[in-house]
Amino acid sequence: MPLILDSSAMTLEHSDFDGTRAGDSREIARVPLCWCPPGRFIMGSPPGEPERRPGEDQVQVVLTRGFWMAKFEATQGQWKRVMGALPGPLTAELPAGDALPVGNVNFVEAEAFCLKLTALGHKAGTLPKDWEFRLPTEAQWEYACRAGTTTATSFGNSLSSKQANFMGKPYNGAAPGPSLKVAAKVGSYPANPWALHDMHGNIFEWCRDWYHERLPGGKNPDLYGAKATATKSGNGAIARSRRGGAWTDEGWPCRSAFRLRFEPERRYDHIGFRVLAVRSEQEPKLP
Repeated sequence: MPLILDSSAMTLEHSDFDGTRAGDSREIARVPLCWCPPGRFIMGSPPGEPERRPGEDQVQVVLTRGFWMAKFEATQGQWKRVMGALPGPLTAELPAGDALPVGNVNFVEAEAFCLKLTALGHKAGTLPKDWEFRLPTEAQWEYACRAGTTTATSFGNSLSSKQANFMGKPYNGAAPGPSLKVAAKVGSYPANPWALHDMHGNIFEWCRDWYHERLPGGKNPDLYGAKATATKSGNGAIARSRRGGAWTDEGWPCRSAFRLRFEPERRYDHIGFRVLAVRSEQEPKLP
């Protein structure tokens, strides 16, 4: 089922701060953003998709409000400007560089960045008081990654390391390319149809949902507060979700539908995040 952007059967929520068309650009607090309009899509992968994994059974999703997704993964330069010292140590694979993604960041720290960025945007008057920065839900992330496509990746049903930063075997017969085995500067690879870079590969990205084995469908699915029903691992741990693949993996985990779990208190150099700006669900507080 293809993406529908003009969804006349949906009750869409509009704001004067919305973009006009998918991929429109805006900058807030020195973070470049791209518009992802409201719409509906099929989240997950079809049964015949090569390298498909459990937990990808397809569901219909309706997003009634659009959002501004960061054009790039959060960078070390942005982190230092907003928060100060980097959240975790650098590594040989993730060296220092203002244009490199920030990694070794746990979930709480990524959320703290979003809160601080929201405050900066409100103070400067570039972010409306009823909008906020936060981590994307899994539905918002996959919707932005697909950018209107229904194939395994936003570039089609294969993926070359000329199109994304991953290590080793290309996905589904794509032409081989460089295998950097390290993080790349954000924006080094082609953008998807909505002008978003590195949705496939480079660094895994935190999502705000508690990880559930079954994908959430329906209207504006958001499992941020669904801790009680989160799927437990073999040792009884629960986790948040992460998406996108990284320089540490082959091409197949970079598929649009691929998802993994990770305990929110943990950190790793190949796990970072990407922010979005969205209208708050609650009325803004009076100053």
